[in-house]
Amino acid sequence: MAANDKKTAATAQKPQNFWATTLRLFSYMSNYAITIIVVLVLAVGATIFQIVTPKILGEATTVIFAGVTKGMKQQKAGMDIANLPIDFDKVFHILVVVASMYVFAAIFNFLQQFLMTRASQQTVYKLRRDLKYKMKLLPISFYDTHDNGDIMSRAINDMDNIAGTLQQSLTQVVTSLVLFVGTTWMMFSISWQLTLIVFLTIPLSIFTLSLVAPKSQKAFAAQQKSLGLLNNQVEENYAGHVVVKSFNHEASTLADFTAENERLYKSSLKAQLLSGLLMPLMTLINNLGYVAVAVYGAIQVINGRLPLGDIQAFLQYTQQFSQPITQLTNLANTIQATVASAERIFAILDEPEMTNTKVSIAKQETANLIEFDHVQFGYQGKDLLLRDYSLTVKPGEMVAIVGPTGAGKTTIINLLERFYDVFGGSIKLAGQDIRDLHREQVRSHMAMVLQDTWLFTGSIYDNLKYGNEKATKQQIINAAKAAHVDDFVCQLPAGYATILNEESSNISQGQRQLLTIARAFVANPEILILDEATSSVDTRTELQIQQAMTKLLNGRTSFVIAHRLSTIQNADKIIVMQQGSIVETGKHQELLAQNGFYAELYNAQFAEQGQF
Repeated sequence: MAANDKKTAATAQKPQNFWATTLRLFSYMSNYAITIIVVLVLAVGATIFQIVTPKILGEATTVIFAGVTKGMKQQKAGMDIANLPIDFDKVFHILVVVASMYVFAAIFNFLQQFLMTRASQQTVYKLRRDLKYKMKLLPISFYDTHDNGDIMSRAINDMDNIAGTLQQSLTQVVTSLVLFVGTTWMMFSISWQLTLIVFLTIPLSIFTLSLVAPKSQKAFAAQQKSLGLLNNQVEENYAGHVVVKSFNHEASTLADFTAENERLYKSSLKAQLLSGLLMPLMTLINNLGYVAVAVYGAIQVINGRLPLGDIQAFLQYTQQFSQPITQLTNLANTIQATVASAERIFAILDEPEMTNTKVSIAKQETANLIEFDHVQFGYQGKDLLLRDYSLTVKPGEMVAIVGPTGAGKTTIINLLERFYDVFGGSIKLAGQDIRDLHREQVRSHMAMVLQDTWLFTGSIYDNLKYGNEKATKQQIINAAKAAHVDDFVCQLPAGYATILNEESSNISQGQRQLLTIARAFVANPEILILDEATSSVDTRTELQIQQAMTKLLNGRTSFVIAHRLSTIQNADKIIVMQQGSIVETGKHQELLAQNGFYAELYNAQFAEQGQF
């Protein structure tokens, strides 16, 4: 019960459209329809063997008892007998039949488990494949409005939930139903009076399940919630342990942990106690029925109304009778949780995809590499950030985008990379509207260095080669030298073979930033995008990077987002943004002469620097 409760607790919500989602999930198994039919036939066959064997085995007991009774009567009659007249040949035959049925049941169970495991895993494989492919087609707006943890939970936890249910629960539903019906039939075939005694325990069993199971599920849900909060607290404290120590918050952090740990202890204890209580209660109810059947059955045997073997078989059926009831109750909750998991996955699969809108504008011959032509754009249908913006960029020009935090500087980059499409007007690449190109085609001309560094677990060399898988070793080394990466990498014991850990914390933040810059240079893009690329680098290293950029940006078009205005004074064009809108465009001296918002930003920075 505990395992099922945990699974139910993991997915707290119930399905909104149970049957539609169930049918859609089964449609993924349509290719395995014959396999599933075979599995169900095998499951039914194994269950039938399980049902029939007690009755057949009881016949052996009856034969032995009849032989013993006959021998005792002969002895009382004065007959001298060497052996009791037991038909051992018949007993042996019965035992062979029973043993054969047990063997066949085991083979059927193995085959149906093997086939069902294969079908369920391939079904979930298809689901994972479709989900992964769908993630590629989803727009950036989807990622902007969904938590990473929620997406990960759907891709991993919900998938595992579906896999487990398809693998086990489907056959369990069938076997439980067959076991319940078959056991009931066999009990009625032996004695309807004894069957009614057993049936009297059903309301008591259902009442116990309805009383304990919901409370157990709530307790496990509370346990999972508390466990998640505790895990989050531990992860947060571990990631920020330096800050915690520097502000002397160890005591308060430990107090918070102790309080949450205490809540987890109490909720876990309650969940386990409730879960552990159910089985003893069900066993008690079953044993009460067992005792009642044994007493009444003994009376029937003594009075000669029933053979002893039938009572033996009936007692076995009494033990089996409660199993399918408990299983079906648990399975109802598990299946609901699984369908809810499927709904969460299908919700992503049904999300609107990125569209490659064809505007059918003929490619125009132009000397400009990039053109913003009367562009209009706003996020999620809100007020337009760009109302009628135009900009031309020639090959090799440097365009700087400046403005305070939250001004919307990244919006220009999002539109240029086709993370979002414009509402009106157009953006052209070499005279062709980028909406007439696939996103991969557009992005193949570009490389980006973000403010937030992203490096994967692996060697420094592999991280650099990520920019261009076809790059030679010498090209990678040259890019590393140009970005001043080679200087510190050669000082590491393993050099370029140094393995970066999960968060790349075995190198400094500035070194991580240098690596991302070098990776962009390895890509050798036509257009280079730098989003606060030097924000985490000290002044000396920034100067080195600027010197390298002068050489590396030669003949390459670049878009640079920067807070430090001193780094973009030589830009060919400077776009100034404020509160989500472009307020000024021009060169450094032109913008200073206008004495507008750019001049205000520049003078403020100059004043701050003059204070030190």
